[in-house]
Amino acid sequence: MLNPHFHRSIPSIFKGIALFTPGGDLLYCIDPDKQGRWHLNLCMALQEVLELSEPPHFLVPCYTATLDRWFDARTNQIRIFAEAYPPVFRYRALLNTVFEAGDLHWQVAPSQEICDPMVLETYRHRFPELWENHDLVMRCDPTPPVTVQQPASPYPQGYVLRLFVSGYSAATARILQNLHELLEDSLEHPYTLKVIDIFKHPEQAEADQVSATPTLVKVYPPPVRRIVGNLEDVDRVLKILGALNEGLKDD
Repeated sequence: MLNPHFHRSIPSIFKGIALFTPGGDLLYCIDPDKQGRWHLNLCMALQEVLELSEPPHFLVPCYTATLDRWFDARTNQIRIFAEAYPPVFRYRALLNTVFEAGDLHWQVAPSQEICDPMVLETYRHRFPELWENHDLVMRCDPTPPVTVQQPASPYPQGYVLRLFVSGYSAATARILQNLHELLEDSLEHPYTLKVIDIFKHPEQAEADQVSATPTLVKVYPPPVRRIVGNLEDVDRVLKILGALNEGLKDD
């Protein structure tokens, strides 16, 4: 299935990210703004188009390829760097077609432990659709930035929080317990707190611009705010929740 927008023009400067399935389907994006959040978007798009139970984040980075075109002011020329992970390296001709790259030479991205074929095979029973070929080549557009004109958030009366951690350990459990007690004792409005392991979901860490752990991100209400490191500082934590100060419980 070929996306009807397949032949749209491609800018001279852009970042292109491709996400394949084990069966050979392809979703890709062409982003002139190079926002760097496309792995997450492509996984979500793949979930929608194949009607999966959840986004297939385990495909990242093993089944991805990236092309970057930028202007080099020193040489006054456009430079290109392209790399693909071993499981999708054989699709170089298709990648050159969708990115209009001619006979571009692709490099093999360094393999990672999480790309072990035996590990990826364990997902097959949960996502059998990904191991089928649907003749899908689909281009996804960049998501427009959120503005006040867009529909209201589905959480207008509460908080949406994400806690990024590096694996689960006794320290992680202690952080989560302390944070839970703080939120329960200090907030009147409802909240949702999602714990995200950056080793299992690197694309989510990339999307939220998380480079260290632990990191607490307040996604809603705007503006987005974050705390990196010490989450035991009560005043510091409550400060990032200040957009709903009227919701803090009275002592």
